Amino acid sequence: MHSRFESILSGLAEGTVVPYLGAGALAGVVNPQSGQPIPADSESLILAINEGRPMAPKLMYEFSRAAMNIELKRGRSALTRLLDATYRDTAWSASALHTWLAGRNLPYVVDSNRDTLLQSAYAGTPHTLVVGVARIAGTAYRFRLYQYDGSTYTPVEQEAVDTSLPVLFKPLGTPLPESDYIASDADFVDYVTELMGGFAIPSFIKRLRQGRQYLLLGLRLTRDTERMVLADIVFGAGQPSGWALIPNATDKEKRFLAKRGFEWMDADVSDFLAAAEAWKSEGVVRAEAA
Repeated sequence: MHSRFESILSGLAEGTVVPYLGAGALAGVVNPQSGQPIPADSESLILAINEGRPMAPKLMYEFSRAAMNIELKRGRSALTRLLDATYRDTAWSASALHTWLAGRNLPYVVDSNRDTLLQSAYAGTPHTLVVGVARIAGTAYRFRLYQYDGSTYTPVEQEAVDTSLPVLFKPLGTPLPESDYIASDADFVDYVTELMGGFAIPSFIKRLRQGRQYLLLGLRLTRDTERMVLADIVFGAGQPSGWALIPNATDKEKRFLAKRGFEWMDADVSDFLAAAEAWKSEGVVRAEAA
């Protein structure tokens, strides 16, 4: 097994490395009835919210553009219903990666997808859920906080958060326990602005994240939205910032990663899970030898 994977897996076990999940983390997840893969990347999401039909080329460029178009033409409630139908009302198969992560008792996981699979994997584990929100009145913050007791989510204030519990951060939203999504261009403009201003990150995460390294799993960085959200969420990272598993990364992605202090690895989620299994087996052998 490659020595870089050993460092990553050791850091995860120690709680110093934070998984940061992108669309590729959902590879292999399907609708058990139809066999259709879960919409995860930009193009598949656009097709999912447009009844399987492509939109105009300028809208197909990025999901947030297509979502903005639907919001302007049909209203915000229509966009929310479409995302709910995709992620709340459709049954999806379990994810090997999410199951593996949930079994590691990690203190902090960032999931930039909008599905509920990570939450499902943590269904029996009390945790704190942080959900990104945008364009809301009555508060300066751009997040909602929930405490999960093993069966139910309950809203909680920052000051009352049990910081001993694992933290699941869903910056772009989730339908559970309430439907909140960062989806349209207008959402991203507001959310990224407040991220930069420090109002989209709870204070306990600001403390928790100091000096942490990150493992980017399934996250492509070809679009400004992904890069801007990532840059602000990992603010205060250690040196180096971490590792990015991106097969066949573009030159643009490599430049961004180098600038942000990430080591690029030409690998994907399946490579990581294979390395984790090998690391586990090697650990058993070492323990038996001792």
